[in-house]
Amino acid sequence: MFNRLPDNATEFLTWTWQQIKPFCDDLASRPLDSDTVDGFLQDWDALTNLMDEAGTRLNLATSQNTADDTARERYSRYLEEVLEPAEPALQAVIDHLLESGVEPEGFEMPLRKMRVRSELYRDENVPIDTQITKLEMEYDKIIGGQTVEWEGQETTLVKLGAVLEDTDRAKRERAWRAMSERQLADRAAINENWAKLLDLRLEVARNAATAGFREYCWGMKCRFDYTPADCLSFHEAIQTHVVPAARRILERRAERLGVETLRPWDLAVDPAGRSPLRPFSDSEQLASTCEAIFHKVDPRVGSYFSQMRREELLDLPNRKGKAPGAFCTGFPVLGVPFVFMNATDREGDVRTLLHESGHAFHVFEAQKQPYRALRGSPMEFAEVASMSMELLAAPYLTKDQGGFYEPAELARTMIGQIEGMILFWPYMAVVDAFQHWVYENPGAAHDPANCDAAWSSLWDRFMPVTDYAGFEAVKETGWHRKLHIHCAPFYYVEYGLAQLGATRVYGNALEDQAQAVSGYLAALALGDSVPLPKLFETAGATFGFGPDTVAPAVALLEAKLDEYAAADR
Repeated sequence: MFNRLPDNATEFLTWTWQQIKPFCDDLASRPLDSDTVDGFLQDWDALTNLMDEAGTRLNLATSQNTADDTARERYSRYLEEVLEPAEPALQAVIDHLLESGVEPEGFEMPLRKMRVRSELYRDENVPIDTQITKLEMEYDKIIGGQTVEWEGQETTLVKLGAVLEDTDRAKRERAWRAMSERQLADRAAINENWAKLLDLRLEVARNAATAGFREYCWGMKCRFDYTPADCLSFHEAIQTHVVPAARRILERRAERLGVETLRPWDLAVDPAGRSPLRPFSDSEQLASTCEAIFHKVDPRVGSYFSQMRREELLDLPNRKGKAPGAFCTGFPVLGVPFVFMNATDREGDVRTLLHESGHAFHVFEAQKQPYRALRGSPMEFAEVASMSMELLAAPYLTKDQGGFYEPAELARTMIGQIEGMILFWPYMAVVDAFQHWVYENPGAAHDPANCDAAWSSLWDRFMPVTDYAGFEAVKETGWHRKLHIHCAPFYYVEYGLAQLGATRVYGNALEDQAQAVSGYLAALALGDSVPLPKLFETAGATFGFGPDTVAPAVALLEAKLDEYAAADR
């Protein structure tokens, strides 16, 4: 057993590759059999947990302040001076385990993934991956630096987005125009960064001797249970069964707003003309109220969230220079998650924290698995963990349950939730189909003008009703504003698949909330120990995304939408 490794990532941050290398060499040369493999895996976990947590903390610092050049330099040095030389050494450890023929009990899924990734691994891709990460950080810096002057004050675009909920249509339009103009000001910079990213990703795929970057991603993501062709079929099912439902929602919105044409600044305002719901005043109230809700959902998840608050594992408020979006990451040495988001005081922030907390609970539950390699999860199911929590929390959202809303407001917020779910699938299809187009046509995609045209065509196919006349440049550059395209390629269809699973969990909860929560937590605790369909099954859902799955999901959501609409009249 290693006894010279530090027991915390803070100390490990100061270590050089020369200090780390002997531990990798030890693992790569250690005799392996059924008696020694447990100690090998425990030592491997100890080393890789330290490396992962150190990198996570350094990367997190760059997201918390994209203008902090010192943080960027520290993370860049770690990438170049530690992770780059470590990758071949760690791959040698994996190869040593695979070549030994030893198969630890319950390790079937990790071994299957290791074999696929080992086939794709190339030493020459390690420095290229570092360059890619730096370009992804540059994208974050561009987006995180976008601010505008609004009513005499500099404000982030995230905060300005709250104005799109204002009942004054002219004011909404002014805010939307200001946001769009600022985003378009970075058009050239994002296009330049994109071209560099695309070149490097294609080079990685060529080095790995795959047919293309899509095939490379499919292997590295270990997508054993569906193919690119299945994704295209999913898009067709969405076009057939979801787009008509989305059209009904948007046409109903236009009618209630009393506008002849629905414009992009009309999508967030309450269609009945009511002031926006402001469910909390600051991030402290957001956190404390969610804590009360989670204790109602289940004492286990309540205790997890209480621990996160005590140990300051939340960074919730929006601020200038903070990277966009929201995510949950993990500190594997400590065995705890960390949630990052950009809260202002909007209704959607409640759903975001519920969502990211679902990821956090997944981290906690998966700690029950004995080894690090079993504590992950296929991303398709990781998003079931987060999306389901948004819905499992629904019965406790009212103030009489310790939540955010007056009883009369519950129907209103649930309408927004369910409409958002239906409207999401077509948008997901645009993002996913765009990425398939990019990597099927990399030569054309190298020209941003072709990307604009492809995105615009897909938008017209899947996103009905909303009129962008006069703002074509904003519509066609929508791919600029989707972080996943730039920083997590081919990571988006997971949300669409997972939402099908989460909708089934929601349907189960409507019949038996306690049993649905129990199945949900049981699935989270499986980590990465079973195949993806088994994870869905344990949670009470079915892994599938053809018409026979999509159509019933839409029918369930539209039925609930009708119920809540009747209560909201």
